Amino acid sequence: MKLSRRAMIKDGMLAVSAGMVMPAIFSRGVASAMSQSLDGSRIAQTATDRTLIVVQMAGGNDGLNTVVPYTDPLYRKMRPTLGIAQSKVLSLDTRLGLHPNLAPLKKLWDAGHLAVVEGVGYPNQSLSHFQAMDIWQTLDLNGNGSDGWLGKLVAGLVDQQGHPFKSLDIGVQTAQALQSISTQVPTVSSVKAYAIAPDPADSDGGNARLQALMNLYNSYPKTAPYAALLDTTALSAQDGSRQLRQADTTYRPAVTYPTGPFAAGLKILAEAIVQDLGLRVGYVTLGGFDTHAGQSATHDALMTTLANGLSAFYNDLAGHGKADKVVIMTWSEFGRRVEENGSLGTDHGTAAPMFVLGTPINKGIFGEPPSLSSLDQNGNLKYTVDFRSVYATVLDRWMGASSKDVLGAGFGAQGFLPQP
Repeated sequence: MKLSRRAMIKDGMLAVSAGMVMPAIFSRGVASAMSQSLDGSRIAQTATDRTLIVVQMAGGNDGLNTVVPYTDPLYRKMRPTLGIAQSKVLSLDTRLGLHPNLAPLKKLWDAGHLAVVEGVGYPNQSLSHFQAMDIWQTLDLNGNGSDGWLGKLVAGLVDQQGHPFKSLDIGVQTAQALQSISTQVPTVSSVKAYAIAPDPADSDGGNARLQALMNLYNSYPKTAPYAALLDTTALSAQDGSRQLRQADTTYRPAVTYPTGPFAAGLKILAEAIVQDLGLRVGYVTLGGFDTHAGQSATHDALMTTLANGLSAFYNDLAGHGKADKVVIMTWSEFGRRVEENGSLGTDHGTAAPMFVLGTPINKGIFGEPPSLSSLDQNGNLKYTVDFRSVYATVLDRWMGASSKDVLGAGFGAQGFLPQP
């Protein structure tokens, strides 16, 4: 039986996770969707009711204009046009400050709910968007990985009681970080779209199409390989659509969310958390950060979108008494080159800061600041913090999972979360 990844629910949901590309991925084998791998079972033993939300800033965010070294004269010298004026920077300490459009995040900082990790990267960093994104999401430093690090985590968080939303990806294609050969990941663009799309000629609201879909999956022999996986995927899709729509009828946000797809995606994640749908890992992407030319206007707008969306999300959770159970982590595949280019933009760089926010975090600036006076041969920052140590901290100290099992080795920890 030859299958390929496809949108089973029109515009709303991918029936099989992005990791379930066939037949290539089937050759790797999975005995049953309801059974766990050895690594997964170890992960599950310590899993809790805590939730991790991952925000991908796609395109390569300019870290130096996000978390600004505003007192370093080299910053001003290398960015005579793009450098943010010291008077506009929202100071965090006497060295670093936030982009002026990140004022909502500065409020979280002042309240003790924001951490900054400086100089995050990895050895021999790639300047290719696709390879760098692969590395961040699969941990393969050659950029040839397949299974996502979050996919491995989610596979260990399988709820035998049947929560379709243990993980939830906002978008139209499952993020590589969530790819898994044993666990399906709902991928949602909107609550309305997360349903079987009826044929306009049907008069039963799509029931016939749903039955045909179930019959297709049921035709696969129960004793055959992957039968449990297919059954679980189909049933979770059907049940998940029902649960999300029911939750949507009673969910009342505690704040007014900004307009736009990023905030709308965060609102869906908040709804899943507030309505107790069992969410453990949520994922949402904000794109547009590849600012080679005319950077200022684009980056300013992105900073506004990021800050207003995350602030609304946090305040919504706080308003419903859920903020103490959620940690949000941002990442981007790389930063930008230190020196501005001739097109009033910045080219592909390397190390960049990450944000971690939420009620449970330790406020502060973590990691060693990368030097603006000691750059690599391309004029890029030398990383000082391995991104896998940030992942390890979140896994060990927040998700209750063994980072060595998920990441394949030990990478130490950062101090932005308290030790359990």
